[in-house]
Amino acid sequence: VVPVSVSVVSPSFTHRSQKGIFHSFLPDVGEKPASSSKTKNTGKSTFPCSLCGKQFTKKRKINRHMRIHTREKPFPCSLCGKGFAQKGKLNTHMRIHTGEKPFPCSLCGKGFAQKGKLNTHMRIHTGEKPFPCSLCGKQFTEKGHLKIHMRIHTGEKPFVCSLCGTAFAHKESLKRHMRIHTGEKSFVCSLCGKQFTEKGKLKIHMRIHTGEKSFVCSLCGKQFTEKGKLNTHMRIHTGEKPFPCSLCGKGFTQKGHLNTHMRIHTGEKPFVCSLCGTAFAHKESLNKHMRTHTGEKPFVCSLCGFTDKGNLNTHMRIHTGEKPFPCPLCGTAFAQKGHLKIHMRIHTGEKPFPCSLCGTAFAQKGNLKIHMRIHTGEKPFICSLCGKQFTKKGNLNKHMRIHTREKPFVLEAVLLQRDQLHIKGPILSTFPGFYLNC
Repeated sequence: VVPVSVSVVSPSFTHRSQKGIFHSFLPDVGEKPASSSKTKNTGKSTFPCSLCGKQFTKKRKINRHMRIHTREKPFPCSLCGKGFAQKGKLNTHMRIHTGEKPFPCSLCGKGFAQKGKLNTHMRIHTGEKPFPCSLCGKQFTEKGHLKIHMRIHTGEKPFVCSLCGTAFAHKESLKRHMRIHTGEKSFVCSLCGKQFTEKGKLKIHMRIHTGEKSFVCSLCGKQFTEKGKLNTHMRIHTGEKPFPCSLCGKGFTQKGHLNTHMRIHTGEKPFVCSLCGTAFAHKESLNKHMRTHTGEKPFVCSLCGFTDKGNLNTHMRIHTGEKPFPCPLCGTAFAQKGHLKIHMRIHTGEKPFPCSLCGTAFAQKGNLKIHMRIHTGEKPFICSLCGKQFTKKGNLNKHMRIHTREKPFVLEAVLLQRDQLHIKGPILSTFPGFYLNC
């Protein structure tokens, strides 16, 4: 069969007649229109496409097919203007505007605008996943989902941001990313007005208002609003620290904590005060610093005026006497978890802070810091009266008693000695060399 040449007339198309035949590919003047040919086996007439060679048994089908090549969309939506190549697709599209869902699920009652969508939905009930991945075996209910999944193996990222060049495997991911550039936050909380770039984030936010905490820890019963937060919490019980520092080996339960830790090594301080230029490694440190300029004290202890938000709850235990962290071995209780952790080293004998110069190990970092002054010769505590220097503050305090003549431990010894010797009378007459600081 010799295909008949068909020329496509592009800008101006003759509109559809009542019979539905659309003359969108009329031949040039002097050429014959597409004619049918008969197959040898069936004797039926066929209409071949002159552009791709595909054959059709009916002329109306080739007319419809030609719109793929011409990209003609003669059926526009009267409400939104979107065009379609077929009238049936326009009818399906109109259900978006009308809300019509003529295909209900017989099992759960959910309605769908398209029969194909209902067929896909039924796989939720049947568990059918007819599209397996040929590389890892994972199965999918939809062919489109398999296609997207394959990008994990191929590394393909076909959706590229036109502004910064970042590529994405999913179109929806690119759409979300674009909101970073546009600043668009189209999902608004109806209760507090907070805006979000993603519907999922708004859904999670709503749990703050409803108090819903659907994700419960099976070990301690603590509840969470997000599954990700529960997963992170579980690492407290398992001890898992999947984010190790590549420089010092320290492990972290969260990637964000590792990123913050890395600033110790890099010296990066990305949070800069706009008023005085002081830079900080942590955002919270900058927030605290800003209060020195504004004078703001939003977190004040009602009993003594303590103003640190991060430690206010812990501070309140000074007033209440609460000590919620007991030692499981000896029962000694502590107000802070960190203090319990240090205390446990008494029982375990752990000394995780070794001196890099002589190898002496210490249970507390502060003790190592004091010890290092032996090697460095540093004496940061200076007597304001005679200028003598000390490595420890406690040693300075003892020294000051020379100048003040304070003898806080002698009076008790004198009184004890008087009782033992059965001496009566004033202390100064009994012990003339004793100086009583009043």
